[in-house]
Amino acid sequence: MKAFMLGWEFPPFISGGLGTACYGLTKAMGRLGMQIAFILPKGRISGYTGPVKILSAEGSIKTEEASEFENVSFHRITSPLRPYVGSSGHQPYSQQRSTRYIRSWQSEGSGQGQNYPQDMAAQVRRYAAKAVEIATVEDFDLVHAHDWMTYPAGIAVAMSNGKPLIVHVHSTEFDRSGEHVNQGIYDIERQGMHLASRVIAVSNYTRNIIASRYGVSPEKVEVVYNGIDHDIGNNGVSAYALPVKTDRIVLFLGRITMQKGPEYFLAAAKKVLEKIDNVKFVMAGDGDMTHRMVEYAAYLGIGHKVLFTRFLQGTDVDRAYQMADLYVMPSVSEPFGIAPLEALKHNVPVLISKQSGIGEVLTHALKVDFWDINQMANKIVAVLKLPVLRRILQENGHSELCKFSWQDAATKIKGIYERVITGP
Repeated sequence: MKAFMLGWEFPPFISGGLGTACYGLTKAMGRLGMQIAFILPKGRISGYTGPVKILSAEGSIKTEEASEFENVSFHRITSPLRPYVGSSGHQPYSQQRSTRYIRSWQSEGSGQGQNYPQDMAAQVRRYAAKAVEIATVEDFDLVHAHDWMTYPAGIAVAMSNGKPLIVHVHSTEFDRSGEHVNQGIYDIERQGMHLASRVIAVSNYTRNIIASRYGVSPEKVEVVYNGIDHDIGNNGVSAYALPVKTDRIVLFLGRITMQKGPEYFLAAAKKVLEKIDNVKFVMAGDGDMTHRMVEYAAYLGIGHKVLFTRFLQGTDVDRAYQMADLYVMPSVSEPFGIAPLEALKHNVPVLISKQSGIGEVLTHALKVDFWDINQMANKIVAVLKLPVLRRILQENGHSELCKFSWQDAATKIKGIYERVITGP
């Protein structure tokens, strides 16, 4: 059984949980003996060496963890693509259909909003065209596409090869943009979900959005929770020499954008500082709201108590967790939420919004509605003032990590593959 897998990011080229999820799933699926051809867009050159080091610059890529990915072949799209000539008589009919789809989806209203780069549509279109080309030399049983950026490619490859399509929803346009959705992105998501043989959602929270907002039958949607790598030794955490703390540290780590609720974090911080003075709030991440949040912290009069680190990666992320006394995820809409699991792995108690997928299955975490800044502040104060509460959340939360395994997620996906290929 072999999957033609389409992803948009992969370590070390990541900007969020999508890359982390693709890495964990792919490695676990390979361990189960599943064959995967993973298609990736070109990543920018980076000095950072993550869990996968890209060793070749063209075509297929290799990783320094070759033994971990022995059943996975990676293909990287590395150059601008010449447009397909859809009217060419030399292409089979199915190839013509997929090419026309690639060229037409943008013209059907996918103008870019402020949450997306101006050339995103062109990038997605080139990626789709190249994926169809790669698919002509690959043998596979089904197509597996992660998130909307790869749905046009998934549809095109499925059309071209007559193989079933599975779309994996890690996030929806309603999560990213609220009610002010980019109509073109929504249309791509909806078409991908309806044309797919099966839809995988990362939580029941997301499954409900797919059913209510996209009109997809709930029976077609299967929930596969994300996992976390369970490393050996010291809970998978390296010890770093950290500066001596004089203040408590409350950590926000994620994209500083509307979806993640950064303004609610700062509003709650203001209320916490009215009760406790020796606290600092760290906002680790970057996004379209970064400068507005710097200004907002100044407006609230707490700028001297808030540290903006910008985007962190690798060991800097570990250091941020190790310095934290509490991790807060105030997301407005969070399909899953891998970061709380990473915090618990570092023995950091967590406070998460009720509007999250992880809240369905994580018991030993404080939970609050993202908009309720009074309750958010009260719970932050409780954790900082009550060592017993903090220790209980640490110990019980860490013990809960065994419920989240990439191997379990991969096993469920393997079962979905088998049902799609062989039928009910």
